[in-house]
Amino acid sequence: MAVATGIQLSLSENATKVLERRYLRKDERGELIETPEEMFRRVAKNIASAERKYNPNADVLRVEEEFYRTMSDLEFMPNSPTLMNAGTPLQMLSACFVLPVEDSMERIFDSVKHAALVNKAGGGTGFSFSRIRPKNDIVQSTKGVASGPVSFMHVFDAATETIKQGGRRRGANMGILRIDHPDILDFIRAKKNPNVLNTFNLSVGLTEAFMEAVQKNSEYDLLHPNTKEPVGRLKAKEVFDLITDLAWRNGDPGIIFLDRINKDNPTPKLGEIESTNPCGEQPLLPYESCNLGSINLAKMITATGGQPSIDYPRLARTVRTAVRFLDNVIDMNRYPLQEIEERTFGNRKIGLGIMGFADMLIWLGVPYNSKAALETAEEVMRFVSDKAKEASQELAEERGPFPNFAGSTYDVSGLKKTRNATLTTIAPTGSISIISNCSSGIEPLFAISYVRNVMDNTKLLEVHSLFKEVARRKGFFSQELMEKIASKGTIQHLDEIPLKVRKLFVTAHDISPEWHIRIQSAFQKYTDNAVSKTVNFPTEATVENVAEVYMLAFDLGCKGVTIYRDRSRDVQVLNIDSSEPEMADERPPDEITRPRKALTPRKRPTVTVGTTQRVTTGCGNLYVTINEDEKGLCELFSRLGKSGGCIASHTEAISRLVSLALRSGVDVESILSQIKGIRCPSPSWYNGGSVLSCADGIGLSLEEYLKEKKKSTGSAKKIGSDLRDICPECPDCGSLVEYMEGCVVCRACGYSKCD
Repeated sequence: MAVATGIQLSLSENATKVLERRYLRKDERGELIETPEEMFRRVAKNIASAERKYNPNADVLRVEEEFYRTMSDLEFMPNSPTLMNAGTPLQMLSACFVLPVEDSMERIFDSVKHAALVNKAGGGTGFSFSRIRPKNDIVQSTKGVASGPVSFMHVFDAATETIKQGGRRRGANMGILRIDHPDILDFIRAKKNPNVLNTFNLSVGLTEAFMEAVQKNSEYDLLHPNTKEPVGRLKAKEVFDLITDLAWRNGDPGIIFLDRINKDNPTPKLGEIESTNPCGEQPLLPYESCNLGSINLAKMITATGGQPSIDYPRLARTVRTAVRFLDNVIDMNRYPLQEIEERTFGNRKIGLGIMGFADMLIWLGVPYNSKAALETAEEVMRFVSDKAKEASQELAEERGPFPNFAGSTYDVSGLKKTRNATLTTIAPTGSISIISNCSSGIEPLFAISYVRNVMDNTKLLEVHSLFKEVARRKGFFSQELMEKIASKGTIQHLDEIPLKVRKLFVTAHDISPEWHIRIQSAFQKYTDNAVSKTVNFPTEATVENVAEVYMLAFDLGCKGVTIYRDRSRDVQVLNIDSSEPEMADERPPDEITRPRKALTPRKRPTVTVGTTQRVTTGCGNLYVTINEDEKGLCELFSRLGKSGGCIASHTEAISRLVSLALRSGVDVESILSQIKGIRCPSPSWYNGGSVLSCADGIGLSLEEYLKEKKKSTGSAKKIGSDLRDICPECPDCGSLVEYMEGCVVCRACGYSKCD
């Protein structure tokens, strides 16, 4: 494989579309007024101008050119708010915030207001609700009864739903509750209904004492958040089993290890870390923010004697530039609250991470699920960490250490002064990895080949560039094979592909959960903050499998775990072409052009006989009634729970048209072919398969009715969907979405729920 080392701005088609859709500036009519080159220049110029704060005679132009080159070469990319807002009137550059939630009505709603301001500016917010008194506790000031932390989470959720961040980003929250809070069981079950708390990721804050109790199968204390006195006891293993069961069902809640996070808290005198940002990789004190950026490891490859290797000089230079860039961001940032500005300037935390790790492994010929990959992960992250520390120490000599350095763990340990309290974080890179045309974060490949929707619903086959190159070089490339791969997204089942290639090009679902955790642990060893990583499970995985991974994560030193079991969430991580080929019109040519006689539906009979089915959809329970008369199927009615509005009217319209078609003699299979497979952004699970939309649910009900009628003949079709039928579509553009790093991301348009 030839190593690409060009210095010109070269963006992929997807990158250009994402930039145009979400990042480039537009006028009041929505017309683009900025090119990608101008965006990088805008950001570089704005962030470089911070140099004058420390040296009026600084060579700002030289720094600007270095920042511009690093971004335009796709070596380093800051987080989305910086790309979007630097050099604009908004000028809010951070992605991560944590806000306190105190135990009083006034302070709780202050936090709701503060969260709304952060969301409006474009930030994601983390909260710990552990300070709120449990439900049914007596409120001394009013003698009323407390409603508990979960009830207030719904208030925060509603506020976030109302606000679209900065006009271009969707709100995202993290909700955390300590395992020893009296309402912990309610919290664990809070998202058992997948249609609530949609702006929240949830994580249970586990303690060392709790994990020891799990291992010993003993009880542990529940503590009142105000008095810290025991108010009850629970069996640790039963609570742990409940967490794993709910995570198995839909991915929530995740877990974080609070004691482990606070062990690495560099400023313990300022308080205890209680929460993280929405994807869990950035633990922060109340009112802290952090700006993130990632280095593209796919660009850190050189070829010596035709053999690719890691370009450590280039990586060192990029780390040095990135640390300076992110430190400058702190000074150029416009903070939504004064408390956030003060705390952020006091600690000057930055979060430098990496992306393109899977691509780097492919360049090096190292399978993702191998000991060599673990060694590469540790080696690379140790190098990034060491060089980041050196760069921050140099900045401390030039600009001074972070103001809260005195009394910090650095000071107490007698370590060299550093500019930034924390330096490294491995964050989700959904959108910026699309811009950089590399794999996301430290995740394995999403797919080898898949189908992408483009304009006018045209399907475009996408093939991973490195795989295409290898396939052509080894002589097994063909369009037919690429389309075959797209039907599954993986190549592990294809004997026509050499075994060595199959071992190298593995996807997230080809890799065992244990390898996901081991890769995460390898990076965590040399990461100051935490690591955003999704542990993928196959659909047939058990609750016990999830429990084993949680215990392994605890044993290997991870700070938290996010798991995703295939088919367990509304938006599915799949990588396949779910479209069916259009059927050719098989009528004779003269019949195609000949006008057809209009169909007239027969009158509705006075008496009909039928059944009613309940189907679970993403919009609620759908009740479908199917009736027959002496001539066969004649009508269909549908009612969507207690819902009204557009969805109910749409289902009624579909039902009327289906009834009209049935009484007109239209073949039932033809009706099914039109309404089955229609998709919406909120699929659901029913009867062992997926329900892609209300229309699809009506089709499944009709098909199941026919199946029951024909059961004795065995001629009915299978009800439910296989992998190719699961909805992987983006609600914005209809292309495939990925679920990874705790986020839903579309690589075609940049849609994301929490980047």
